[in-house]
Amino acid sequence: MTNATATPAKKAVKKTRRIDAQMIPTIAAVVIFILMMIMGQALFGTYLRLGFISTLFIDHAYLIILAVAMTLPILTGGIDLSVGAIVAITAVIGIKMANAGVPAFVVMIVMLLIGAVFGVLAATLIEEFNMQPFIATLSTMFLARGIASIISTDSLTFPDNNNFDVLSKSITIIDQPKLSHDLYFNLGVVIALVVLVFGYILLHHTRIGRTIYAIGGSRSSAELMGLPVKRAQFTIYITSATLAALASIVYIANLGSAKNTVGVGWELDAVASVVIGGTIITGGFGYVLGSALGALVRSIIDPLTSDFGVPAEWTTIVVGLMILAFVVLQRVVTAVGSKK
Repeated sequence: MTNATATPAKKAVKKTRRIDAQMIPTIAAVVIFILMMIMGQALFGTYLRLGFISTLFIDHAYLIILAVAMTLPILTGGIDLSVGAIVAITAVIGIKMANAGVPAFVVMIVMLLIGAVFGVLAATLIEEFNMQPFIATLSTMFLARGIASIISTDSLTFPDNNNFDVLSKSITIIDQPKLSHDLYFNLGVVIALVVLVFGYILLHHTRIGRTIYAIGGSRSSAELMGLPVKRAQFTIYITSATLAALASIVYIANLGSAKNTVGVGWELDAVASVVIGGTIITGGFGYVLGSALGALVRSIIDPLTSDFGVPAEWTTIVVGLMILAFVVLQRVVTAVGSKK
């Protein structure tokens, strides 16, 4: 073997090792989720029951959707702070329209379009006015939250016989004498899984997806390579905002009500899910599958702290410490990988 062939081989090995090293945070999330489930089962005897797992997915399908939505901007080194506020404004408008007798399908379309409009606004601020994503989406967050509060500050509920409940009706797969042993799901879970597949295909099987990763590595390099950077940025923020509206549809269909304060802090839960799932906060590396797993880890913290009798205020502390640990782990992995 000549030196010319040996050198590329060594580089390939180093690249493989670096990629494997970058997977460590995602692998850590898998291990933590499994350990939390085992601990919950060992101490409380319910966490591995089919009913608990079913409820976990149904109640947090919206968070999986938001995690996929947030993964897109974070992969470029950006962020979308408006997702929680978009949930609020679309929820308030959606329930108002349903109470006015507008068909559910039309209401859902309008909700998605509202989300898309906020995505276009954010992308325009970022690309045409050179705003940082943090500032641009902070602006759209306050705008959406303010409009939602102007429309209504009351707790709104769906009218009887609305078709939104189609999304929340349980479909039983395994029927046992005890409900806690049943395995079931609803269309909200199906929507979350479809969004997950969509995110995977977008990122790994399209030119826009390759551009998103390239922007996270170096935007200037992506532009020099002739990649459609501006189009990718518009795609990112329009998709993120539209998915936030979709998360709103799933959430209010499941709950049956909403208020202008719904979604407060959800953007931070989405960021936490993405970081816990192994996506590097500075961009360039991450997976939507990891983000979905991070959403499940974030979701299981609530019942665990409740079963331990820990005050609800401590939940945010646990999440904060977990984010800190994963960010430090990412930094260590990145530093070690760059030295090899």
